[in-house]
Amino acid sequence: MDKTFVLDTNVILFDPQAINKFGKNKVVIPLVVIEEVDRFKKDQNENGRNARHFSRIIDDLRSRGSLVKGVSLDNGGILFLTIDTKVTMGAKAKIDLSINDNIILGAAITCKDAGENTLLVTKDINLRLKADVLGVPAEDYGARDVSVEELYTGQRTVEVEEELISFFESEKNLSLTDVGLEDAGVLPNEYFIIQLPGNDRRRVLGRYDGKKEKIVPLINIREGVWGIHPKNIEQQFAFDSLLNDEISLVSLVGKAGTGKTLMAIAAGLEKTVGDEKYSRLLVSRPIQPMGRDLGYLPGDVNEKLGPWMQPIFDNMDFLFGQYRTDGSASYEDLINHGLLHIEPLTYIRGRSIPGQYLIVDEAQNLSPHEVKTIITRAGEGTKIVLTGDPYQIDSPYLDEVNNGLVYALENMKSEGIVGHTILTQGERSALSEAASHLL
Repeated sequence: MDKTFVLDTNVILFDPQAINKFGKNKVVIPLVVIEEVDRFKKDQNENGRNARHFSRIIDDLRSRGSLVKGVSLDNGGILFLTIDTKVTMGAKAKIDLSINDNIILGAAITCKDAGENTLLVTKDINLRLKADVLGVPAEDYGARDVSVEELYTGQRTVEVEEELISFFESEKNLSLTDVGLEDAGVLPNEYFIIQLPGNDRRRVLGRYDGKKEKIVPLINIREGVWGIHPKNIEQQFAFDSLLNDEISLVSLVGKAGTGKTLMAIAAGLEKTVGDEKYSRLLVSRPIQPMGRDLGYLPGDVNEKLGPWMQPIFDNMDFLFGQYRTDGSASYEDLINHGLLHIEPLTYIRGRSIPGQYLIVDEAQNLSPHEVKTIITRAGEGTKIVLTGDPYQIDSPYLDEVNNGLVYALENMKSEGIVGHTILTQGERSALSEAASHLL
């Protein structure tokens, strides 16, 4: 065994399969972690499901031998449960072992003092800081190969001569060879800004069609989408993905005020009510940001939903208010006719969703496991749109890189049925944009 990994409780609650993710090494779980996980097992949220899943995994491993003496894992590693909280600190420092985090840290110190190449794995920033003070190497759990700024943007700019721009406008296609990108690793549905050298006033926009292996023009939306017109190039790219029937999964990433949710709902209404391509528009969002389940709120289910889903209703009010005409239907009418449904993600597990336009707002507050659960609910003919801002994480077990939105983007970006756009320009208001930059 080359390394010893000591796992914190939050790692288990984030990924119940974490013990199998450390290769042919020693994995140590202090007994206090099992006790903390046990307190979550009755919860009906993701933490509760993960706690129950982990407990079943550990129980199955008991048949292989003593967990205290070590049992073999399927990946070649060995799992140990430890109850030794004695820490030899000398005159360097003392830690209070009545605190659970310190017991976990103590287990890591014990392994390190025994001469093992020890690494404490925790999603708790403060515990990593304490480990650093006491000389114990500590890392976050999850991929940290890239920062948010280095994520796939879904677009690129190329400079060409006037002849190629004119050719694209007339023939409606360009090959990657034409723009010198045949070996540049262009992904399906990647968007292009094609312009003259040093002159962004003469440009055309396109999308790489993986099936045709050509750069093709965007969908024409001169008439707008449910009364909404794109205000910048990024929004044009977003609408192209949202309206393209060949793209089944769309991710829109951007700060507050960039139009993610409004465009997604407008496109969903256009494709469901206008084009009748989908049987229903289903809009959902996680209830994690408020930190409490629906059951804590008074009233029936509709009254409980109000506070959680109000941002969705605000966008609906805008779309059906400012741009509606006399006699046109309201979104309440669409709900009554079954064309529009708004619900929390709490109820999506175990369902099959065929032929629907599904929008998942605030997807950055989903775990990788939750986003997998949602996407695998998609039946034949369903389109899923994930919107969110990785910088606005409300779950204590997620961060700007290790969350469901970024996880789905990074793992599915090369698929021909996936489109992605990062929105950077705020369009909500001058005040909103100034606050985004200055506050």
